[in-house]
Amino acid sequence: MNSPAAAPRPLPTRAPTVAIVLLSLAAFASAANMRVIDPLLVQLSATFGVTVGTASIAATAFLLANGVFVLVHGPFGDRYGKMPVVAIACIAAALCCILSSLATSIAWLTVARFLTGVTSSAVIPLAIAWVGDNVSYERRQATLARFLTGQTLGLMTGSAMGGAIGDWLGWRWVFALLAVLYVIAGVALFAVIRARPDIAHATGQGRGSMIGQMVGVLRRRWALTVVLVVALEGGMFWGAFTFVGADLHQRFGLGLAALGLAVAAFGAGGFAYVLVAPHLVRVLGERGLCRWGAAGLGIAFAAMALAPTAEVEFAAVALSGVSFYMLHNTLQTHGTQMAPEARGAAMALFALCLFVGQAIGVPVAAPIVDRWGAPPVFWAAAIVLPLLGFWFADALRRRPA
Repeated sequence: MNSPAAAPRPLPTRAPTVAIVLLSLAAFASAANMRVIDPLLVQLSATFGVTVGTASIAATAFLLANGVFVLVHGPFGDRYGKMPVVAIACIAAALCCILSSLATSIAWLTVARFLTGVTSSAVIPLAIAWVGDNVSYERRQATLARFLTGQTLGLMTGSAMGGAIGDWLGWRWVFALLAVLYVIAGVALFAVIRARPDIAHATGQGRGSMIGQMVGVLRRRWALTVVLVVALEGGMFWGAFTFVGADLHQRFGLGLAALGLAVAAFGAGGFAYVLVAPHLVRVLGERGLCRWGAAGLGIAFAAMALAPTAEVEFAAVALSGVSFYMLHNTLQTHGTQMAPEARGAAMALFALCLFVGQAIGVPVAAPIVDRWGAPPVFWAAAIVLPLLGFWFADALRRRPA
């Protein structure tokens, strides 16, 4: 496969396995944190004497902070070292989770969740950027797929974990458990940093203001292409996928818990990709992954729109998980190479564009779903995502090595 220009310093072929595992654990906690509060809203409304709608502001505060403050962490990681910033972020996120567990009002909880989003948002983009700094390009996509194990499992289990532990022990223990996971990851990362300082140093090139670094990345035509594609991917995919649970409820009469099952089916598809990613990367190459992933997304969303039974739609959701990560993991790999001298800033910009795409895609799709149901937005995704994936595959072919 064609690879972009090499990073400023020689990279080892393999990063230490323990570092990948610990970064994946931190990613698990961060991904679970994104959706863990959803099944707790009824308990929170009862605890604080507010409506469920009012309680949901705590979830919104986390997502807002998680999407915006990543822009701050990226340049920090370039300047002070990505792994140390991730380790500090884990400890800070743990403290914020403890603060959430001690909340005595919805206002307190909202502030604590906002701060959790501020700190937690550093973990996944900087971990991916660290892989870019420490793994040669030829092995990077397979290594990122292994790292994605934690993120995918967190996405799969976050909502279910929140509901189960909330019912069993109460909502406060959900945040306490997340705090424990963050502490384990953070303390262990500090131990790795002490044992292997060579893999934890800063690039030494992430200088200048945050805005200046972002502008510098966007001045590169290929970087602009990558972030544009990931924004469109995020908007189209999540703008449609968000309504899978509602569609299962409206068309097939399933309970609202189907949303959690749909997320689990998507995560299971993503985990299946993780298991076979090294083989797929070797056999298909980057352009093949884009084409087959895009084709799979088209088939999956068309099947969701036409599904005669809930079982068919769940199978389509699982297929969408495999296909999404085939395309998205390729985009992530190129995200790590947009600006090798400032990978933290580049991955922060990558994450922000994905977040902005989601933030636009869902409200655009919502009135369509309200009026005509989910199948029209499924059809839109079935058409646009394959076109997007095939166009990016062609752009990879035309781009100079």
